[in-house]
Amino acid sequence: MKFVDEALISVEAGKGGNGCMSFRREKYVAKGGPDGGDGGDGGSVFVEADSGLNTLIDFRFTRHYKAQNGQNGMTRQCTGAKGEDLVLKLPVGTTVVDQDTGEVLADLTVEGQVEKVAQAGFHGLGNIRYKSSINRAPRQTSNGSPGEARNLKLELKVLADVGLLGLPNAGKSTFIRSVSAAKPKVANYPFTTLVPNLGVVRTESHRSFVIADIPGIIEGAAEGTGLGIRFLRHLARNRLLLHLVDMAPWDEQSAAQSACVAVAELKKFSETLEAQPRWLVLNKLDLVPEEEQEERCQAVVDALGWEGPVYRISALNKEGVQVLVKDIQGFLDQRALEIQQDPDLLDVERDTRLQIDAEARECVEAMRMAIRARRTGEDDDWDDFDDDEFDVDVEWAR
Repeated sequence: MKFVDEALISVEAGKGGNGCMSFRREKYVAKGGPDGGDGGDGGSVFVEADSGLNTLIDFRFTRHYKAQNGQNGMTRQCTGAKGEDLVLKLPVGTTVVDQDTGEVLADLTVEGQVEKVAQAGFHGLGNIRYKSSINRAPRQTSNGSPGEARNLKLELKVLADVGLLGLPNAGKSTFIRSVSAAKPKVANYPFTTLVPNLGVVRTESHRSFVIADIPGIIEGAAEGTGLGIRFLRHLARNRLLLHLVDMAPWDEQSAAQSACVAVAELKKFSETLEAQPRWLVLNKLDLVPEEEQEERCQAVVDALGWEGPVYRISALNKEGVQVLVKDIQGFLDQRALEIQQDPDLLDVERDTRLQIDAEARECVEAMRMAIRARRTGEDDDWDDFDDDEFDVDVEWAR
């Protein structure tokens, strides 16, 4: 199954049924009077979070969804049947955005969460509603109102506590393999990771956290180089970012230069995301001669002007990994305790994520425009993201 994290669809709620105009026709009633019933309300469109889904691929092939219309009113004061609501099942972590206005209609973060995205049309009134002491035989009815129609953009962001940031071949996949049961592809060439991989890191029988490995970014990613920066949106929900740096780079670029490139591209993507808690993890130290390790590590710290936590590890040999995992669990537990003591922090987190999402959409759209500009003379409707050729799904492992 292909991994698709973005889709454009249109939804339309059902139209309300029209009111009925009729008069009683009974054998022994000389003047029967009005008896036209009301129409039924249309069906609304809802979205529901379903943990059994982890891709939006179904919405790439079916683009238009319409709820059922309400039934028209009938004689004998019978009300028309209400239209059936339409419920769209979406993966947990999906954000629903009105493409025309930019309004965030729903942010599905909890299993079973249901949100309305299109309001149904209301029913029309039958002529019996207009009967009065001065209007004994009304010939007036009203039609049902049309249902709300919206063009929606679905954005899937994987739910994880910790996200891995770094250039290709920084050792992100090797790290997630060493701390969890996830088995993402690992090879000695760049871009082995094409879609996000998720792993559950279990520190104790009752304590664990989820870590996300996303495809690496390279210099110029904001302009569409490599796989671009669209996968960075999956870091928006993380409470901690781990910046992995390859201390024995395979190309001519130094470790310090690589670290600066990753931070620069992250800042272009979202300055708010760049300001979130982030730890520096210096990886592949087993490939660096012992007498050079201190110098290389200090060069990276100086190049970044880094003042936060620094960890020196070898993900392949699992050197220093357990200390890092233990500190991550402690950081997340402390954050959970702070939220428990002050629930308003959840609102702050939500506002921060909305800000990151807004900046991310702006950046991705700018990247798309840059790509289209370079393809001047070709099909104007070409979209770099419409035909994903990835055939690997998000991997969950415990």
